[in-house]
Amino acid sequence: MSAKKIVLTFPKDKIDKPIVYKLIKEFDLSFNILKASITPDQEGHMVLELDGDKAEIDKAIKHLKDEGVNVEFLSKEIKVNWDKCTQCGACVSICPTEALYIKDRQTMEVAFDPEKCIACELCIRPCPPRAIEVHF
Repeated sequence: MSAKKIVLTFPKDKIDKPIVYKLIKEFDLSFNILKASITPDQEGHMVLELDGDKAEIDKAIKHLKDEGVNVEFLSKEIKVNWDKCTQCGACVSICPTEALYIKDRQTMEVAFDPEKCIACELCIRPCPPRAIEVHF
């Protein structure tokens, strides 16, 4: 079994097609939608984590590209500079996946779980000391 995080960009003529459904049906993959923004008559964006056989994931990615979907591997990650962090918790309330969370309610210590992070970058702006950084 293998897992990959990918970013899909759908052209407006593909938004109403069951392209992602085929990942399950034809390639026996499971997926978790980490983030999605799809607007009718415009482009759509999705961040997916695909799970399944590596060969099937590769075939599915080729299929998506053949369908006209732009596929990019998640090539950035969020890092917390703990030396700069003041433990204010501003990032915690904005994190949609709870990758940033309060580890200890007594001390209000902030913690980060990179496995849950989808690199949406929502946490960067509210961080007063600019302790959260994007690495490509």
